[in-house]
Amino acid sequence: MVINVDENTHFSVLNKKVRESRDAEVEINGCIGQRYIATGLSGKTITINGTPGNALGAYLNGCTLVVNGNAQDATGDTMNSGSIIIHGNAGDATGYAMRGGKIYIKGNTGYRAGIHMKAYKDLKPVVVVGGRAGSFLGEYQAGGIIVVLGQNEDGLPIINNFCGTGMHGGVMYLRCEKLPHRIPSQISSHIVFGEDIPELVEIVRDFCSYFPEFDCEMLLKANYTVLRPDEKNPYKQMYTDN
Repeated sequence: MVINVDENTHFSVLNKKVRESRDAEVEINGCIGQRYIATGLSGKTITINGTPGNALGAYLNGCTLVVNGNAQDATGDTMNSGSIIIHGNAGDATGYAMRGGKIYIKGNTGYRAGIHMKAYKDLKPVVVVGGRAGSFLGEYQAGGIIVVLGQNEDGLPIINNFCGTGMHGGVMYLRCEKLPHRIPSQISSHIVFGEDIPELVEIVRDFCSYFPEFDCEMLLKANYTVLRPDEKNPYKQMYTDN
């Protein structure tokens, strides 16, 4: 099914058409800020040509979303499973409270990506940023995996300030050898060789399968700073393993 929209198409009209479609594949052309696309959906592959609005894929339950453009804020809010592939940049709070599935961003993401991410039972959410991430990356992260590959050519740091504030679970892999500024004292860090981390190898290879312009082998032969909450983290005791 192909759905053509423009700036006059209300988000509720678009979302009704997407939900009611019996087709397994849906293509949206001309998207320009329509919100809540694919909220809670499962069983569809949705290709979006344009810029979807806030909360793309909120509570996603197994769909594959492909964005040929940029995405706005709160992409993948509380998603359970599925994939969101963004061939551009993403806004703030990407992966907010997500508890499963994966979000792959070719470019950059804004502030507070991965905030309140959590692993739930056998679900482990993954966010991969091809470029750089804004401040407060992984704020209050309780589980899951965040990877920042830093494939930006502007010479800026791959992340901004206050990375891992309140982090009490999960892990971050940052393709850099110098610690980010203002890392909280409750975060432990060490440097590893990318190829020595099996879960990172799997994630990066999967990411590069969507973005073949990335040199996968070069990325895996780099050093990564690994961030985890240390065992003395005062927040960790307030949360269960799941």
